[in-house]
Amino acid sequence: MNKGALFPVFYLPPIEYFHHVKNSQEVIIERFEHFPKQTYRNRASVHSANGKLDLVVPVMKGSKAHTQIKDVKISYDFDWQRLHWLSLQTSYRSSAFFEYYEDEFVPFYEKKTDFLFDYNEALLSLLLRLLKLNISFSFTEAFEKEYSGIPDYRSSIHPKFPGNYQTQRYFQVFEDRNGFIPNLSIVDLLFNQGPKAGGFL
Repeated sequence: MNKGALFPVFYLPPIEYFHHVKNSQEVIIERFEHFPKQTYRNRASVHSANGKLDLVVPVMKGSKAHTQIKDVKISYDFDWQRLHWLSLQTSYRSSAFFEYYEDEFVPFYEKKTDFLFDYNEALLSLLLRLLKLNISFSFTEAFEKEYSGIPDYRSSIHPKFPGNYQTQRYFQVFEDRNGFIPNLSIVDLLFNQGPKAGGFL
């Protein structure tokens, strides 16, 4: 187990993220990195009836590569919250535990949060609680390109560059139609496995 590890803050992070979190006694969250586009920081992958579906949180124009992650604002130019919640309902309504957890997630798709970082941090706190992971986390105080002595997951968990992590198989609602899809958002594991989800990490 790692004494500490450095993580970005993601939107409904993939299973791999929580595998590494579970194996870290302390989680350090990066607050000052420049916002990289097309990463899990504002997207999540779920298992829909038609296969893998990416849900993207839109950010305000001007959130370029030089904008610090803590300053990136969420855009509400269209009702993405309704779209995401409908997608989650359609994908997981027939799963074993969606109804058990849905009231915990509803506020994230009704209340508007200004900053992406705050939104993701609140979701992370909820997910750690639902997974029964007693993990404390702190925040960086400045940006450092490299950290020595601790694992750095800021770039290694990426939708376009799958790593070596192997997801332990579990039942998925549409597996009979699409096959097993590994390393989806943690909500896929949570809605399908419920209280047992933490054991799959």
